[in-house]
Amino acid sequence: MTHPPKSLQGTLWSSDVNLLDLEKNKAYIIHQVPTFGTMDQLKWLFETYQKREIVNAFVHQPMKMYPKHIYWFTKNHLLSLEHMQLDEQNYVTTLFGPTRPRAAARV
Repeated sequence: MTHPPKSLQGTLWSSDVNLLDLEKNKAYIIHQVPTFGTMDQLKWLFETYQKREIVNAFVHQPMKMYPKHIYWFTKNHLLSLEHMQLDEQNYVTTLFGPTRPRAAARV
């Protein structure tokens, strides 16, 4: 299998799954599934990629697309990275765009 299954089309909504390659588009797939997928799709993710591949993509190829609660769930529970310090600003966004430090924090 070189493409994600058709059942992931709704989760990988910004691309046609027939055009996605499991290796070339690994980071996109690894970030999209925890953010928008179901428990069955998370299971598929961990059956398709080794946990170290998922962790590597999460840590070294961050994507600013996670609601805060999904970022923390993914980082701390799915990937067991609770002791790793990552810059939340590289991952977390809101409905209104990326989160930014408050002005008071910069003073």
